[in-house]
Amino acid sequence: MKKLVTISLALALMLSLAACGGTGAVTASETPQPESAESSAPSAAGGNTLVVYFSVMETDGVDTVAGASRISVDGESLGNLEYVAELIANETGGELFRIETVQEYPTTHQPLLEFAHDEARENARPELASTLENPGDYGVVFIGYPIWNADLPMPLYTFLESYDFSGATIIPFTVHGGSGLAGTPDTIQQLQPDADVVTGALSISRNSVDTAPEAVRSWLSELEM
Repeated sequence: MKKLVTISLALALMLSLAACGGTGAVTASETPQPESAESSAPSAAGGNTLVVYFSVMETDGVDTVAGASRISVDGESLGNLEYVAELIANETGGELFRIETVQEYPTTHQPLLEFAHDEARENARPELASTLENPGDYGVVFIGYPIWNADLPMPLYTFLESYDFSGATIIPFTVHGGSGLAGTPDTIQQLQPDADVVTGALSISRNSVDTAPEAVRSWLSELEM
């Protein structure tokens, strides 16, 4: 299993906007091409690489930059986290896994904010609709999520309490609206006490997602991935 990666990373691209994904879309010219599960590349420690993400793509709004929660890539709309996760999977050869829930989340901004707030207040554990097979097969686990209420989205709690990544290296990444990582790597470490959560997590402002390919490559280079 991979030992603790201790990397300091000056890659926070924060701008002052609300913490939950906003409205509108930005445009990028690079199409990520994630590898299939069969071609998942081994990590340096000998285990496979997994790229987990949770993404809710909002559908309202017309602004093409500010507050964007989705991105247009070669005419296809992708959620910000989905796009970054695919970039990471493409660069690392990792297997993609999307966290999906039985319940459906609102896809317009204000109802989503209210829904997420209610879930956090109730300390909810949304039921997952997707199942990860053989979590112990992965030596490196990238985990991507938006910041909701200055915290992990509640489906991340369900996911991290449902699987054991003991001995694995967990590498968080987020697209945020102004709150950066909001202390979430520490929360992940608490939920996975026997995993090694890296200090050099990736934090990208939702206003800078169009620069994500360069940011991801630089970040992975620093991580020696």
